[in-house]
Amino acid sequence: MNSTIKLIAKNPVAYHNFNIESKLEAGIVLTGTEIKSIRAGKVNLKDSYAGFKNGECYIYSMHIIPYEHGNIFNKDPLRDRKLLLNKKELNKLFGKVKQDGYSLVPISLYFKGSLVKLELGLGKGKKLYDKRETLAKKDADMKIRKAIREKEKAY
Repeated sequence: MNSTIKLIAKNPVAYHNFNIESKLEAGIVLTGTEIKSIRAGKVNLKDSYAGFKNGECYIYSMHIIPYEHGNIFNKDPLRDRKLLLNKKELNKLFGKVKQDGYSLVPISLYFKGSLVKLELGLGKGKKLYDKRETLAKKDADMKIRKAIREKEKAY
């Protein structure tokens, strides 16, 4: 099987709002018209999140724009989609989410060969002061790199 990875979409606020401690890969149940829209890059992960319903893991609020030529076969763009995980992974995640206060955050959606995979992050939400601290560190790093580049240009 060809295992080339092609990124489709990233969640721009995943690392800003959460401290991601671990990641895992999950398959996702999709229909034919949803796959066609995803191949065209018409998917948004920004407000999406993952959770449990009836002992199974689902992704909520992942917006897939309906396929233009899909007519009656198009599904609701915001419908709940089942994630494909094995029983051991489900039990581990369920325990972390229910007892330890972790959240399941979709990080990216990508093709692995011909299959669509979702990268899930297990993390805790950041407080406002943590977000400010992260932004300050990022800003300081950018200023340092800029100063180094300026110094290298001078030589």
